[in-house]
Amino acid sequence: MAEKKIATVTHWYDKLGVAVLNLTGALSVGDRVKVKRGGEEHEDTVASIQIDHKDVPSAAKGKDVAVKLGEKTKEGAEVFKLE
Repeated sequence: MAEKKIATVTHWYDKLGVAVLNLTGALSVGDRVKVKRGGEEHEDTVASIQIDHKDVPSAAKGKDVAVKLGEKTKEGAEVFKLE
């Protein structure tokens, strides 16, 4: 399965399980992503995307978005879209 870097985690809200991403590529609800930081990595499916606290079906390069993830991550982690 091919991977393409699409974002960097700029903030993690632990209690909410939400990561704020700075997108360098497009992202849509339903996309499979892999989150990597150092030797840690996990895969997840994007269940929701928010921009300014409003749900959106997708977001384009250059946007800052909030994405709910199933596993904890940290600032600086890289996000890859699985194709």
